[in-house]
Amino acid sequence: MRARARSVWSSLGLTLVSAFLPGLGLIIGGRKRLGGFIVTLVVALLGLGVYAGLTRRDEVLAAAVVPSRLLITSVAIGVLALAWIVLIVWSHRLLRPATSRPAGRAVGAVLVGLLCFAIAAPAAVGVQNLLAQRDLVQNVFVAQGESRSATRPTVVNVKDPWEGTPRLNLLLLGGDDGKGRIGVRTDTVIVASIDTKTGDTALISMPRQLTFMPFPAGSPLRRFYPNGFGQEGLSLEGRLEWMLTAMYQNVPAAHPGVLGPSDNPGADVVKLSVGEATGLKIDYYLQVNLQGFDEIVDALGGITVNVNERVAMGGVSSSHIPPSQWIEPGPKQHLDGFHALWFARGRYGADDDQRQIRQRCAIKGIVDAADPATLATKYQAIAKAGKHLLRTDIPQELLPALVQLALRVKSATVSNVSLDVAKLRLKYLHPDYVGLRQTVAKALAAKPTGTPSSAPTSGKTAPPGNSAASGKSATPPPTENLANACAYHPGGDQTGS
Repeated sequence: MRARARSVWSSLGLTLVSAFLPGLGLIIGGRKRLGGFIVTLVVALLGLGVYAGLTRRDEVLAAAVVPSRLLITSVAIGVLALAWIVLIVWSHRLLRPATSRPAGRAVGAVLVGLLCFAIAAPAAVGVQNLLAQRDLVQNVFVAQGESRSATRPTVVNVKDPWEGTPRLNLLLLGGDDGKGRIGVRTDTVIVASIDTKTGDTALISMPRQLTFMPFPAGSPLRRFYPNGFGQEGLSLEGRLEWMLTAMYQNVPAAHPGVLGPSDNPGADVVKLSVGEATGLKIDYYLQVNLQGFDEIVDALGGITVNVNERVAMGGVSSSHIPPSQWIEPGPKQHLDGFHALWFARGRYGADDDQRQIRQRCAIKGIVDAADPATLATKYQAIAKAGKHLLRTDIPQELLPALVQLALRVKSATVSNVSLDVAKLRLKYLHPDYVGLRQTVAKALAAKPTGTPSSAPTSGKTAPPGNSAASGKSATPPPTENLANACAYHPGGDQTGS
């Protein structure tokens, strides 16, 4: 009788309220026990979600990289959304007047349809994002027992893989890698050394023109290259095939299978050699295909960077062919994928140090662009681009712990270890690898201040007097906060020459 006496507008209002608190409509409509059970269940689930978000955030985020949990979560979201929609329809049927006119029924149907769409649409996007994330994890991060690596450490304690490991050393490689491509060179080689307790991270950019790169004493490659990867008496053109940038391709081609079975022998070679050159044990590599770099930037909607010098788009310095376009200096420039790739790779009139700074700033721009709103609305495109962009030997088993470490990195200090190229002779024959190892060791031993350096960076290397590699000063080797290096410095070197 109460349902018959209820007006159309009051039933619509009650339907709307019951959509926000599932089960309430059943209670008002006479199904008190079932409605009360559903309300209690909803409140309990909401309380559990708030508790997990406030006290178990790291564990929740870590679960976002476990394929099985991603699948379970996507199914759960679909089931809950369907149950919610059923409750809305059921509640409206109980609440609407039995004698309502066709117009009233039509208005009720429209309201119910809008409410159901408001639930189904975000639920569908959420499920699609979770499945895209699962696909990305499964394609990029292979389980430890299903992949082959000649240099990857075995994960023994999955819950606490950093036990007894003060620093995690990741090798970041950038090159024109791709399936079926011949002639891959790694123009970008950066070591990210992460303090596993604090998250403080030091970035060490290796000049791509390094020659006579060493190998560890126990490596089979040491027998072939006892004095490092290089040859005496070569012209500059001849040395191109004996530089760090060429190792990824040339060493495995000259000695196939020398390190044992591997899914990426070039990366294993570079890991071993860079580890010996820096004095660090390189744990894992993360390889970025720069030909897909623009795709990930476009998926993010572009990146914002400060441009401190003119950046050439094209041109060949050795042939004196000028570029057709430039990225002009200026603060907070928003770049699409095409321009971001040139910002990171443009080399006309610029030395390696300038390019390395721009590459690190491009990485920072991507991290800054990947805010929660962007990830939520564009994640499927981002995940699709990520599959084309990344290769790694980081196993799936390590991802939950790695996510928690990444959270510490995000709130910690990221600094750049300045290598005194002139002092260490890093761009010439027989580089000073002993001095390089000393520089790296002293930089990692120094506690980062997290404060910007007093002088702006213009893409030039630090003066020799600031280097601790000489052993004449107690001052640790210079490290620079990445935020300061990527800030806008008006009046700096902007010539690009």
